Amino acid sequence: MAKSENKTQPTDVDPKEFIATVDHAVRRADAERMLTIMGEVTGEQPVMWGPSIIGFGSYHYVYASGRQGDAPAAGFSPRKAHLVVYLLGGLEERYTEQLAKLGPHKSSKACLYLKKLDDVDEAVLRFLIEDSYDFIKDEFPS
Repeated sequence: MAKSENKTQPTDVDPKEFIATVDHAVRRADAERMLTIMGEVTGEQPVMWGPSIIGFGSYHYVYASGRQGDAPAAGFSPRKAHLVVYLLGGLEERYTEQLAKLGPHKSSKACLYLKKLDDVDEAVLRFLIEDSYDFIKDEFPS
């Protein structure tokens, strides 16, 4: 089956320019800080994926259905209500202990929703990003 195009693709937009347009002051400051954290943890340069996701590294996936595409190996987006951190699928099951230590957050299968970075344990957040990133890069080598 031919590769289908995902809606979210890498762009040439500068992530720093995108962050400068974020209205919410806390979200903007947290996004600037996440650029540093994710860059340090992954060793990758930030790339805009679509209009609002900042990704670090990428991987290629193929579903059993034959659908395939590329996605950021780690990423985040400064949304209105939360700073959304994109990690490994199965997040809640895989990182039960770490999520309990993280601090105030919401989570879903592959996302962390944070109100403020200052409210979470940065060491735990760094662990989650690094472990998730390493797992994805090991499972989906380029």
